[in-house]
Formats: sequence, C-alpha cells, structure tokens
Amino acid sequence: MTLRPRGGAPALEAELYDGSDVIDLVWLGRRKIVGIEPGRVVRAEGLVSFQDGRKVMFNPRYELRPAGGP
Repeated sequence: MTLRPRGGAPALEAELYDGSDVIDLVWLGRRKIVGIEPGRVVRAEGLVSFQDGRKVMFNPRYELRPAGGP
C-alpha cells in the first residue's frame, strides 16, 4: 500500500493479488481507508484499465472479507 499524490491530490494505492495476476487499486482523494491494510482479504469491483503496462482500477467498490474467505 502506498500514499502517492496524483495530479496534486492524495491517492491511496494498493496492489491486489488473486493468485494468478496483480492489479493496482487506486482510491483518488483518499489518504487512508479503515480496514485496507497489507494482508487483508478484499473483494474489488470496477472498470479495469491499463496504465504504464499495469492493470489498474480507480475508485473501486470494495468489500472487506474475513481472512481465508472466498
């Protein structure tokens, strides 16, 4: 997880790995989201785009899941 300004505004970035591929989740205008932390199981939904050759999802809808859950 990284806090990185994008265009002068804060942005929280997290790398999500599902066992087969990686996608960057980016929440614009956020410095922190309670519950989003390294190792947390998260289900994310949104439009996938490519930036600098990487998959990225901006402001995804998300659900915090219990550890070991589907």
